[in-house]
Amino acid sequence: MIVALIIACEIGFWVLLAAGLGFRYLLRMPRTGLALLLCEPVLEVVLLVATAWDLRNGAEPDWAHGLAALYIGYTVGHGHRTVQWLDGHAAHRLDGRPLVRPPRYGLARARHETKVWLGTLTAAVVATALLQLAIWYVGDPSRVTSLESWRTTAWKAAGIHGLIALTYWLSPKKVPADDAGRGAGRERVGR
Repeated sequence: MIVALIIACEIGFWVLLAAGLGFRYLLRMPRTGLALLLCEPVLEVVLLVATAWDLRNGAEPDWAHGLAALYIGYTVGHGHRTVQWLDGHAAHRLDGRPLVRPPRYGLARARHETKVWLGTLTAAVVATALLQLAIWYVGDPSRVTSLESWRTTAWKAAGIHGLIALTYWLSPKKVPADDAGRGAGRERVGR
């Protein structure tokens, strides 16, 4: 049941996103579009309540419950940035606004990658908190090993992403010589 709900939440995310952007830019109804976009966090609340309900009704804690926690954490950490990024692309394609891209070179790129990593760090913190709450809720150490392993997975992902972000600081990409004259390194910092 939980896996099906995760899939339904993911589909719902994209449906609400497409509908929100469609109302916003195609139908020129920005308030309705914004209202649809603001409904997206409701999906995560539904998933959280359903997961807690499943555990409360005696379901054996397994990988699906851990995946639900990681999914919610990812949405908290990266959902807003994803919506902003797609909104920027929709505004560019459908409304003629300039497309704001992230910086490609130097310390500006390192700062951008660090901000993205902070989203992954936030996701790991949220997932860990939800998993710990589930562990306490179940209350039986012999039944929660699957949930404990998902905490490790969340922090491995954050650690690997952190190392990748660190490489942008240690070895910042330089503006190629043929792009330097055209201002390729002076891109505006985006989302």
